[in-house]
Amino acid sequence: MNAEQRYQKRSILLLLYIAFALLPIYWMVNMSFKTNEEILSSFSLLPQHFTWDNYKVIFTDESWYSGYINSLIYVAINTVISITVALPAAYAFSRYSFLGDKHIFFWLLTNRMTPPAVFLLPFFQLYTTVGLMDTHIAVAMAHLLFNVPLAVWILEGFMSGIPREIDETAYIDGYTFPRFFLTIFVPLIKAGVGVAAFFCFMFSWVELLLARTLTSVNAKPIVATMTRTVSASGMDWAVLAAAGTLTIVPGAIVIWFVRHYIAKGFAMGRV
Repeated sequence: MNAEQRYQKRSILLLLYIAFALLPIYWMVNMSFKTNEEILSSFSLLPQHFTWDNYKVIFTDESWYSGYINSLIYVAINTVISITVALPAAYAFSRYSFLGDKHIFFWLLTNRMTPPAVFLLPFFQLYTTVGLMDTHIAVAMAHLLFNVPLAVWILEGFMSGIPREIDETAYIDGYTFPRFFLTIFVPLIKAGVGVAAFFCFMFSWVELLLARTLTSVNAKPIVATMTRTVSASGMDWAVLAAAGTLTIVPGAIVIWFVRHYIAKGFAMGRV
């Protein structure tokens, strides 16, 4: 088998994989333009009776569109806090050696690998006691337990690739640490900041267990709303498909803006 044949074979396999990966997304979008009756009665690759009614329900029913607003609020809060906390922590791990540094770094990563269900009861009892239940900050702070370790791990890899001579030169030139860190160092690792922000956003956006348990009405996210679509008439498949399609949009937008940074993260071995 020559090189051209191997290339064609790999291309065919890649196309088959892409088609297989996109099939569920296509089918969900296809269902979102159908009625429940058509979904349950026939099998068709395209809607036979095209309708926008399912999307109209999402944008006009407060119980639906408020879920997107709530999700965006606590996801934005969590992402900003996660990056703000992780930046100095990652700098410390990348630049200094101290007693137990490797053990602390490993402990941070074990928090990220722990299932959210483990922390569900402590968070529930704590937030109930201090009155944070059903608030955006409650979910944002709960997700910090998982996003901060991930952000520290990603940023530490990017920071370790920056020569230490840059720090020393800045100090010789009279830069204070805050000025050096914000005006010189952070711009050098903007790719890492973009990658870390992306993964923090995605985890907080799709996480269901904590978000559903720690909220009820005022801060209920879209992922929780989508699990409560059963009515007396049964499952509203069409509206659920429309909600799922819209749920993909924020993630797709974020991926578009940080796609180059993610590629660089793969090249550096931190993604």
